[in-house]
Amino acid sequence: MPTLDDFSITRKWPATRPDLLQLYSLATPNGVKVSIMLEELGVPYEVHHISFDSNDQLAPEFVGTFPNNKIPAILDPNGPGGEPLALFESGAILVYLAEKYNQFLPQDLGLRYTTLQWLMFQMGGIGPMFGQVGFFNIYGGKDFEDKRPLMRYVNESKRLLTVLDKHLAGKDWVVGSEYTIADMAIFPWIRNMIVRYNAEELIGWGQYPEVSRVLSQWLQRPAVQRGLLVPAR
Repeated sequence: MPTLDDFSITRKWPATRPDLLQLYSLATPNGVKVSIMLEELGVPYEVHHISFDSNDQLAPEFVGTFPNNKIPAILDPNGPGGEPLALFESGAILVYLAEKYNQFLPQDLGLRYTTLQWLMFQMGGIGPMFGQVGFFNIYGGKDFEDKRPLMRYVNESKRLLTVLDKHLAGKDWVVGSEYTIADMAIFPWIRNMIVRYNAEELIGWGQYPEVSRVLSQWLQRPAVQRGLLVPAR
């Protein structure tokens, strides 16, 4: 049976506790999705900080296990059939952990697919669009004289927020009264627009009272507060 030593990632980031799930991450909106999920589950895990400044994600040991060279990624020593499982893509990791521990993904098929729908809404819409707002507003693209690229992503981000705001009216969470992986996926990105991308004015934050309400509620969860700090430098 394979062991963690069979995965190239452990040659650069050896497991101190090889019996625990290994998380390779950084405190980005995608990265904290998984740390928040693990904190919500109460599952013990070991964290490895992957530094973009050092291009850790391009290291042969990282790419040899996670070929898309992106964070977050996990190596679960107790995967399906009791064998280790290496997994990348934050959405896939959330679904895997939800199914493994039977939490935060409803068993009712209607609610289950509604949850997955909103998870995909984040993966295919909110993440890419919000990320481009960040790039063109405060990172490399901020010096572009032509502001049309920025405004293209701002306008699409506003549309997505409007969709979400209307949906959340009268609901506790994205999928009604039940807190799910859809919330864990969506709200790190919304928080990031305010605290890191400085886009509050650009997107007209005051126009989305329902999103603001649920974001505030989400930020009060102790597991969210802990997960947002993982991994520390």
